[in-house]
Amino acid sequence: MRSIHTRAVHAGRDELTALGVHALPIDLSTTYPLTDAGSGEAALLELAEGAPTAGSPVYGRLINPTVSRFERALAELEGLPDAVAFGSGMAALVATVQAACLITGRKHVVALRPLYGGTDHLLTSGILGVQVTFADAAGVAAAIRPDTGLVIAETPANPTLDLVDLDALVAAAGSVPVLVDNTFATPVLQNPAAHGATYVLHSATKYLGGHGDAMGGIVAAPAEQAAAIRSLRIATGALLHPMSAYLLHRGLATLPLRVEAAQRTAAELAARLSVHPAVAKVHYPGLAGSDPHRVLGRQLRGPGAVLSFETFEESDAMLAKLRLFTHAVSLGSVDSLVERPAALTHRLVPDTDRLACGISPRLVRVSVGLEDVEDLWSDLDAALEVLIRINVIPITS
Repeated sequence: MRSIHTRAVHAGRDELTALGVHALPIDLSTTYPLTDAGSGEAALLELAEGAPTAGSPVYGRLINPTVSRFERALAELEGLPDAVAFGSGMAALVATVQAACLITGRKHVVALRPLYGGTDHLLTSGILGVQVTFADAAGVAAAIRPDTGLVIAETPANPTLDLVDLDALVAAAGSVPVLVDNTFATPVLQNPAAHGATYVLHSATKYLGGHGDAMGGIVAAPAEQAAAIRSLRIATGALLHPMSAYLLHRGLATLPLRVEAAQRTAAELAARLSVHPAVAKVHYPGLAGSDPHRVLGRQLRGPGAVLSFETFEESDAMLAKLRLFTHAVSLGSVDSLVERPAALTHRLVPDTDRLACGISPRLVRVSVGLEDVEDLWSDLDAALEVLIRINVIPITS
């Protein structure tokens, strides 16, 4: 198989020579001329059943050539036959849960915490009409019921970077399909389908686009499962906008370079933070003791570019001092972002549940970008020194 660097550049671009173009084209059509009524009817029926292509796109809500190219590219990078793209990661998750649980009549979900706060809130809110049982990896098999339609996990997990052994998880799930949120790792560092996952989900807004200017979500899956998800997307009108699809597809070409460069910096920052007197704990898969199941090197090809750390007290004074790190939600951009999950991304998770999975009010999540490591460290170190000067933490000799 060709290198991920080569595949990231060329994936989804097979038809460009035949089209006579070099750059990815953008199709902004909302409707498409039909050669005759019969061809339009046949295409409409195919698309409504979830077909990835048809004789005509018919209408912009059903399918779009620019979106389809991005879907083929991501599916190739994840090693799955198909992928379905949506306007956001949450829209992709909703359709997958609906396809796996509501349509099949198996309305029970087993989920591993921690998860992205929006995912956690969606599952517990009752909006989707599913029941959820939260379990740790060791308790998945016992949590499975006859009506379980899906097992959901995220690894590395948001925001504590916990790692899940996917081979063991899939074995514990048995015949129940497993959905893995692969947003943090990206296809550069991990391919969950190679370990038995049925669905591989991405908030494409993050690393796939990589520049903080395109929102989207995508789920890769086998053809049958993808067809069910695509038919739901057609019915609900949740298709990814073609301009975003173009930007996200363009982002894939530099994805390996961006992930690898940011990962090198993240590893260095994690090491320095781990010995900083203002820091109580650092969460990063590359640090000693952070990989009890030994998935790094076997399942996960690198520790990634996201880390989190806990200060001795709440860290608002530190956040206010940062200048290079942007205080904002999201991650995976070329610039470094920082946020406090208990106040933002995981605020809607109940306090007791949030604390039980290690998300304290003092936890800070860092998405490392492409800036120089010394510049980032200088900014972080100066901000952390504020906590020492105002005696928020004990000063030791």
